[in-house]
Amino acid sequence: MSLPVFLIDATTLRGSGRVTLGGDEGRHAAVVRRIGAGERVELTDGAGHVARCLVTAADRNGLTCEVESRNDEPRPAPRIVVVQALPKGDRGETAVETLTEVGVDEIVPWAAARCVTRWKGERGEKTLRKWRSTAREAAKQARRSWFPEVSGLATTAEVSTRLNNADVAIVLHEDADTSLAAIDLPDGGEVILVVGPEGGVAPEELNGFESVGAILARLGPTVLRTSTAGTVAAGNILARTPRWPA
Repeated sequence: MSLPVFLIDATTLRGSGRVTLGGDEGRHAAVVRRIGAGERVELTDGAGHVARCLVTAADRNGLTCEVESRNDEPRPAPRIVVVQALPKGDRGETAVETLTEVGVDEIVPWAAARCVTRWKGERGEKTLRKWRSTAREAAKQARRSWFPEVSGLATTAEVSTRLNNADVAIVLHEDADTSLAAIDLPDGGEVILVVGPEGGVAPEELNGFESVGAILARLGPTVLRTSTAGTVAAGNILARTPRWPA
């Protein structure tokens, strides 16, 4: 059975052979998950370092662990970034959760022209915090050693700049002539995938993205919701890179 994974700061994890998992994460492990002495866990800093540990003590403040082994996982390549137009309701969290589980490295919330949802003020900050929390929990569930980044809300101009600097930039569009599966992918660098809102990417946005070298691509014969299209497309991309070996 797979060991439970918990997130810990890098300085603590890379210290001595005895590690204390405290704070909210430690209390969750000890009180909610009821991890006790004699059990084993995996601790990660979310940046590639993983330690397999034996729990020697547990109380409401967290876990005390002895490190049995350590491993440094190389950063995955190519780096996969999904620019996700803001969905309605809790569909944004669904997108973040499944994108994280499939292996995306960065999720960029995008205020597209046709987005119904708008992030403003404290409400926007709260939603961004929720997206980041969702990504963190999904990364632990998926047993990832490299946790994804959820960046701040991006404008269309900022997305265009990111696409201009990418090794491969792709915009999903149901009327595109090119199939996503037909696009050549690099073994390294950065691949950016843009997922539009339910109302579609506006013509002026498409023109701007194409002007900086983005490729318009169709995913398949059906039209998916914005909250699921990115995950399916990311899976298609990952399956054709060295990250998912045959």
